[in-house]
Amino acid sequence: NPNTTIKYDLPKDGLVSLEIFDILGRKIITLLNEQRSAGSYEEVFNASSLASGVYVYKLQAGDFINSKKMLFSK
Repeated sequence: NPNTTIKYDLPKDGLVSLEIFDILGRKIITLLNEQRSAGSYEEVFNASSLASGVYVYKLQAGDFINSKKMLFSK
């Protein structure tokens, strides 16, 4: 299954950006870049068109920035 779900909670309204990068830091795709209301959210990322390897997602909401590694294996 090449899909993964990225879950996050927003304590207040704000601009949310969710981007995927390869291990060399090149941006692969922007999944989300829009204003969101406070609440819980899920974004589905389909990696079926990508090669196996390590990828990083970066979630930014206001002053908050978080990055996590993802391993994709075909």
